Amino acid sequence: MQSVVILGAGHAGFQCAAALRQQGFAGRVSLVSEERGLPYQRPPLSKAYLLGKVCAADLVFRAEAFFSEHRVTLVSGVAERIDRGTRQVKIGNGEPLPYDHLVIATGSRPRSLPVPGAQLAGVLPLQTLGDADRLLAALAGCRSIAVIGAGFIGLEFAASARLLGHEVTVVDIADRPMARVLSPECALAFGDAHRALGTKLLLQTGVERLEGEGGKVAAVVTTSGERIPADIVLVGIGATPRVELAKEAGLAVDNGIVVDAMLRTADPQVSAIGDVASFPRRDGGPRVRLESVQNATDQARAVAARLAGHAAVPYEAVPWFWSDQGNLKLQIAGLRGDADERVLTGDVAAGHFSVLCISDGVLCAVESVNRPADHMLARRLLAKHTRVLPAQAREPGFTLKML
Repeated sequence: MQSVVILGAGHAGFQCAAALRQQGFAGRVSLVSEERGLPYQRPPLSKAYLLGKVCAADLVFRAEAFFSEHRVTLVSGVAERIDRGTRQVKIGNGEPLPYDHLVIATGSRPRSLPVPGAQLAGVLPLQTLGDADRLLAALAGCRSIAVIGAGFIGLEFAASARLLGHEVTVVDIADRPMARVLSPECALAFGDAHRALGTKLLLQTGVERLEGEGGKVAAVVTTSGERIPADIVLVGIGATPRVELAKEAGLAVDNGIVVDAMLRTADPQVSAIGDVASFPRRDGGPRVRLESVQNATDQARAVAARLAGHAAVPYEAVPWFWSDQGNLKLQIAGLRGDADERVLTGDVAAGHFSVLCISDGVLCAVESVNRPADHMLARRLLAKHTRVLPAQAREPGFTLKML
């Protein structure tokens, strides 16, 4: 194999390029980025970057010298078309970029708010460094903020905004924070923590429209008729995979680009990784698409090893996630199901606890709050499909270490 082209320079794309060299791949590596500058980390944008604890230079994965030393060519531009017949990618107005293997790591884009007024100035997403800089500029003259969506991004931003002294109201249609990913027990604790920070949570509440003054957002009007003054509206209602290029190229799409257990599409010369990939679950459940740094980097390493000539093995990494909100550090290992039996261990009042999710006597997920040791143990136990009975987990003095 002579050349690998990677579309997307986020966590998945950058890690794939770096891992190719680590695994001994000697051919050409081209990393295509829509953003100018060096590839960078995104998780700190909603926390440390907004709070001024890190600057843009601190976010880059590697210094510029890394790319020349490891012979990774950074290509700035928008990929417009994949020609699988000639194995080329059209990048903006430049020359077509040929490949022997193509890795699609285009990620996802924030969902836009589908209500009147969503195009007003001051209605902002938070995904890129540019988004964060626009938020920082807007925060300078801001009094009150409305956050639409009580997911990771929305609540991380809300906690940061409160620490900066702004009034914050979070609106979400669900009955609890982070309802899509968290157990009711854990979500309740986070709801209480955000209220203790001074954030107003409006749950089971939809958004009717946004009102503006002089072209700039001024208020959120909820479906119950409440009017929430807002100088900024942060929209955090999830993301959609960027599958357009793959779809136009004739690749199968089902809530992401469909790949097999080796992360290959139906075209053996094309792989997909990270937020954009829809892959088979290790437990045999329905295929899944995950938006996490762990999934992006682990899938990148798996594909890089295969392309470098090492034995191809199914991707079966235990998924894990994290979110820092105020003084609470949430760490999740595994994927829970609504029918799982849940056992709470630790001290909720003190903010140090874990929720064990058990399905048919098998540990399938662990949510840990300010208990990093539990999280590390959980990842090891989940990899082994460890059995545990709920009654056993409820015994006084039980710890994950006993397993």
